[in-house]
Amino acid sequence: MAGHSKWANIKHKKAKSDEKRGKEFTKIAREITIAVRTGGGGDPDANPKLKLAIQKAKAINMPNDNINRAIKKGTGELESEVLEEIVYEGYAPGGVAVMLEIATDNRNRTASEIRHYFSKNNGNLGESGCVAWMFNRVGLISISRENVSMDEEEFMLKALELGAEDVRDEGEQYDIVTSVDTFMEIKENLEKEGFIIDEADIVLLPENTVEINDVEVASRIIKLIEMLEDHDDVQNVYTNMSLTDEVVEKLS
Repeated sequence: MAGHSKWANIKHKKAKSDEKRGKEFTKIAREITIAVRTGGGGDPDANPKLKLAIQKAKAINMPNDNINRAIKKGTGELESEVLEEIVYEGYAPGGVAVMLEIATDNRNRTASEIRHYFSKNNGNLGESGCVAWMFNRVGLISISRENVSMDEEEFMLKALELGAEDVRDEGEQYDIVTSVDTFMEIKENLEKEGFIIDEADIVLLPENTVEINDVEVASRIIKLIEMLEDHDDVQNVYTNMSLTDEVVEKLS
């Protein structure tokens, strides 16, 4: 969920090639390994971070062997590279803020490559803290409007009763915002109530967005985002970009 912009909705409709799927598996495997090391061990029932990572792995049909191997790398039962978690910050064209979550075994190589990507696409990799203040780390749960039988007000009240901090009408879907601490509990409670969840994750959500109404600028930003998302060490890309309906239509 790259900032959960309208572009994310376009992107999700694109068919994934085998190469893309392989990279997705690699990134989720790294997320599982890191979750084991930093979230409290290899038992998903005692490690919410790992539980979420496994759910994401299963959502993309990642084989159980891959999941178990990633867990064993985290517990030390299997040998693995030493991964370092880093956050990079910068600006894309149009003044759009970009946040990157990185998992790398070579900080210098990764920094050099990411800087090159920004430079090549008329952006700038900035100093730590340059855009972080624009984002909040929250839980974000998306449910398609077509999967909600109750009316909008009733649904929003139900989500708030279950502990949500905010519910946003995003047209084709509802976005439920939670605190990081209550995220898993609210997600599970929504599922118990019978709601079908499209996406759920801990994300960096922008406080305010930058509206892009120029197709050329939007194309340059999207090219940069796609390059960053395709990089092996980049786990997640978040932006505060908002595309106008006219731009979305021209892009799609």
